[in-house]
Amino acid sequence: MSERWDYTRPTPTPGRACKNAGEDAPHRKRPAPHPGPRCTTCHRAELKRRREASAASRRQGVYGVTPEAYEALREAQGGRCAICRRATGASKRLAVDHDHLCMEEHPAKQGCTRCVRGLLCSPCNRMLGHLRDDVNAFRRAIAYLMSRPLRDRPVVD
Repeated sequence: MSERWDYTRPTPTPGRACKNAGEDAPHRKRPAPHPGPRCTTCHRAELKRRREASAASRRQGVYGVTPEAYEALREAQGGRCAICRRATGASKRLAVDHDHLCMEEHPAKQGCTRCVRGLLCSPCNRMLGHLRDDVNAFRRAIAYLMSRPLRDRPVVD
């Protein structure tokens, strides 16, 4: 095989230990293949910490919801989506649902804690957005789900 097509993994810098691991950490002597230098375990933990901090900062700036208020709201909902009650936010965090009409009252189009209605999973949040928060559309959907199917009618192709 020629060198041109030889894709080898980058090797860790020899002799460098993870900068985040303490003296008593079991992975203290692991090589550090990532910038920092950090071992893979600490690198993943740092990326997760940064993602969480970024999401918390955005929630704070857009909706005025602090991380403590987000967790309190999550606990008040039983740790689940306010609509479907299935999603827990374990794989993808629950979205902050807000009233768009309330946000339009604010000059900078920034939300306030009064605008926040609850926490929703992505499918439920998209459903509300798709129906544009129209209560009559939801009533029609409920009536549709409650009605019996028309079995006597022929299927139209």
